[in-house]
Amino acid sequence: MAVHSRQPGFLHALLTFGLIVITIGTGLFILQTSLHSLMLLCLLIAGVSARRLGADYHTIKSAMNDGIHSALSAIYIFILIGVIIAAFIESGTLATLLYYGIRLIEPAIFLPAGLLFCTIMSLATGTSWGTVGTAGVVLMSIGESMGFPVAVVAGMIISGASFGDKMSPVSDTTNLSAMTSRTDLYAHIKSMSYTSGPVYLIVLALFTFYGLNYSESVLPAEHLDSLSDGLRSTFNISLWALLPLLAMLILSTRRVSAELAMAGSAIVAVLLALVLQGQEFGVVLNSLFYGGSVRSEVAELDSLLGRGGISSMMWTLSLSLMALALGGILDRFGFLRVLIVGILSRVKRAATLVATTIITSLFGNMGMGEAYMTIILGGQLFGDAYDEKGLDRCVMSRSLEEGATLTTALIPWTTGGAFFASTLGVSVLEYAPWALLNWMNPLFSIALAYSGFALFRTGR
Repeated sequence: MAVHSRQPGFLHALLTFGLIVITIGTGLFILQTSLHSLMLLCLLIAGVSARRLGADYHTIKSAMNDGIHSALSAIYIFILIGVIIAAFIESGTLATLLYYGIRLIEPAIFLPAGLLFCTIMSLATGTSWGTVGTAGVVLMSIGESMGFPVAVVAGMIISGASFGDKMSPVSDTTNLSAMTSRTDLYAHIKSMSYTSGPVYLIVLALFTFYGLNYSESVLPAEHLDSLSDGLRSTFNISLWALLPLLAMLILSTRRVSAELAMAGSAIVAVLLALVLQGQEFGVVLNSLFYGGSVRSEVAELDSLLGRGGISSMMWTLSLSLMALALGGILDRFGFLRVLIVGILSRVKRAATLVATTIITSLFGNMGMGEAYMTIILGGQLFGDAYDEKGLDRCVMSRSLEEGATLTTALIPWTTGGAFFASTLGVSVLEYAPWALLNWMNPLFSIALAYSGFALFRTGR
């Protein structure tokens, strides 16, 4: 029989959350400890804190299970992305994109072109994860072959994919933010254009400037030619190899669920690996777990084509499970809810409310490890405060997206941060400074709020 638990006080909630942040910060930046070990310590802190409220073991375990259950779709996508990357390697899809990318894209325009490409793909499909797991992997390979720093390329990919995701009417987080804020979807997107649009243009200009200045130090044409020759000698380079990517785009734009779109794309890729590349069925199936099995005559290509597979996502998956379990405890026992309510009682200005929404969404991601839970909680708690100050709820939905959807990529232990780092092969701490849109947009929005710009009022 479950023991009744009470709600924590503000100081209790603040101490619990503070200990979790300090544990992660100290372990990550000072002791350089494994994130998995730090998550175990944080689970212990949250569990002991919940026990102090009168909760028994079974109730705490149930809260952890609920936290994991709330993001099961993300876990399925982790596995499917590993499968897709391996299947794209075996089918020659990645090699074909890499080949044409090396041949056709000038180094000077690689960064802005990549940013635009990721934006368009994410807008069309509504998923930053799908974009990073497909186009992002290809662009990382092209960028590495051209000699660009991997952190810069990863930051460019994540910036473009994140912008397209949050502005897409078929994105899950875009629809969730509008729904939980009880505002019209297109009013939500229009509201975001006032803050995200200018930042995107600034980010595009910065990557263009960096690319132009860096293009002189990229790898010589002879080296790129050797990579192209190595790809041609290893794969049957053909436009037919792009069918898996086309299948994913078609299924995504038809509003097919992300999991089914990815599974369908992977099936097409496996068939192409057998028919177009002449691979053995057993080898292809093994690669779906262990990663790409193709070996070329160029050592550099082997490292680019040896990625993917379900096994490559296990680090990410295990970390996410622990982070989600932690979020389940913090959510069930009201630690974040009490903190937000306590902070809202001290908010007086409309601009401060916007800043509070963005900042608490960031901390919500840090505590619960997942943007979905943060958006839902924020929609439940902030609505009355926006109504009292006469602000249109599209301002709230916009602030939730900018504080939750964008910042999840900047936190190593969230599902988004762990996924991007694992898929692109670059740690969050390395790429975060270059994920320009993800940290500039929230700061820009707060500054605009205090200037009074785009603070839409009800009845406007």
